[in-house]
Order: sequence, then C-alpha cells, then structure tokens
Amino acid sequence: MKLGNITLPRTAALAPMAGVADRAFREVCAEMGACYMVGEMASAKGLTYQSTKTAELLEVTDLQRPMAVQLFGDEPEVMAQAVGIALQFEPDVIDINMGCPAPKIAGNGSGSALMKTPALAKRIVEAVVAASTVPVTVKIRRGWDETLLNAVEIATLAEEAGAAAITVHGRTRVQMYAPPVDLDCIAAVKQAVSVPVIGNGDVCDVESAVEMYERTGCDLVMIGRGALGNPWVFFQIQSYMLWGERVAEPSLEEKMDGMLRHIKRACLYKGEHVAMREARSHVGWYLKGIRGAAALRRRTSSLSHYDELEALARDVLDTASGDAFVPGGF
Repeated sequence: MKLGNITLPRTAALAPMAGVADRAFREVCAEMGACYMVGEMASAKGLTYQSTKTAELLEVTDLQRPMAVQLFGDEPEVMAQAVGIALQFEPDVIDINMGCPAPKIAGNGSGSALMKTPALAKRIVEAVVAASTVPVTVKIRRGWDETLLNAVEIATLAEEAGAAAITVHGRTRVQMYAPPVDLDCIAAVKQAVSVPVIGNGDVCDVESAVEMYERTGCDLVMIGRGALGNPWVFFQIQSYMLWGERVAEPSLEEKMDGMLRHIKRACLYKGEHVAMREARSHVGWYLKGIRGAAALRRRTSSLSHYDELEALARDVLDTASGDAFVPGGF
C-alpha cells in the first residue's frame, strides 16, 4: 500500500486510541511489527489556541515512523490552521478524525458527527489537503446510525477532496464498539474508491486479520482494542502475512516482561506519578485471561509506583507456576 512516498507492507497498523495509544505504547507496537500508526487525536482548535497539552499529542519520534498525527474539528479554516502547526512535528501523514463516537467529540459536531454533514466533511478534507505537504487520510465509520449508513458517500467525497486513503471502522456511531463489525461495509467502500482503504474493527489475531483482508479486499488492516495488553499480535500477523509462519502466543514470562518494559518506558516519558496512574488500565489488559490471577488484577487499581508493578508481576508468575521472576529492563 502506498501513502505518498511511503510503502506499507500488507500486515497490520495501530489505530489511534485516545488516552491509551500514547508514545510508549506506540513504540512498543512498532517494535513488535506494527507497520504504521496514527497518534492520539488532537483538537484543531486546541492547537490554534496554543495548548501545550494538545501539542504533546503530536510528538513524532523515529521509533514510531511511519506515523500520522490525527486532528479533529468541525471548522475547515481552523483545521487548515492546525495543519500548519502539526507539520512542525514532521509527521508522515495527517489523518482527519471523522469516526470518534465519544459524546464530548461527536456532541460538538466533530468526529463521527461529520458523517451527518457530508458537505462540511468534504470542505474540511479540501482545506486540510490544501494546507498539508504530506498525504492526508480520513478515518470514518459505517455511518451515524442505521438510518444513515453513508460510509460510501463520505469516502467518495473524501477521495474527491484529495484524501490519499480512507480508514473505515465497520460500525455506526450509535453502535460504538459492538456488535460485530460489518465487513460488507468496508468492502463496499473499497469497491467505491480508487485510493487505498484501511479496514478497522474486531481484528485481534491472525485469523481475524486474514478474514478482514479476504472479505473486504482492503489494502491494510488496523488494530485498536485487539492490541491492548497484546502488542505481540503485530508480530504474529507480520510473520504470517509476510513469511507464512505461525508464531506461538507469548509465554506468561514474556507477557510480564513485556508489560514491565512498556510501563517503564511510559514512566520515562511521563514521569512515574502520571504513568503509573495511566498504567492501571494497561496492566489489567496484560493480565486478562491469565489463570488464577483474578485476585491479583484487583491490585491494579491502587498501583502508584513502578516497584509495585514489579512485585505484582512477580506474584502473577509465582501464582501461576511457582517460578522465581526477575524483571527485565529495556
């Protein structure tokens, strides 16, 4: 798949996830084989108001490339102005969020609410494309609700406005993240446009990635929630898609070591106080499905220091096998 001068292998990309897929997690996923990633969504208006917190969401490092920064907003002129600021961070791609279902985003006319205003959506893409020196992509949903299933219309308008690729999450805004994703919707978009289409929704392993590719004809799959606590999924998909090799699930020791590496990196970037509070959700995801660890998972809500996490990892392994555990570094 081509995005400007970027060539992406037919493996898997990391989806933008606000408050979750931060720099530390993105770097971990890149090291595990994620071929491309989109950063946490940033408010166009916040950027133009010179919000430091918003600008921090746009940080691009070499370890994360190729990477897009994602902007949301409902005013073409403000979006174009924000692009000029975002380009200072040297992203490989600018992505426009037209898919976020969160009430505080969609309720203000941005994100998935733009699915209800096709003409405005097109003007926003035109404004961003005109202001950008890198490829512009658009992330959309199946529609707003069952009475407005217009992914094909929005994708077609985005292509006409200059978008270089379209990412489709196969659910409506009302459906949020359930029921199962509609693969036929993604296939319909792929048939309707000539630019690359990225399929998103319910990909969590090799089997679901292959199904997404085969049933939709998409050019790339994008993984969001399926990577939480499981960045190894990118290596598994990469190994199968590129070399036809099946990679085993990580051992419990590998899971705990990977978790510690991830959170230690977050502490380095954000400081222990902030990182450990944010780590509580990640730790719960890393521990999901581990036999006998239910009681240990309850300890995640009070994690405040990295050494507490090391102790938890030790206890998980001791509970599961009785083996000693020595935590790893970077």
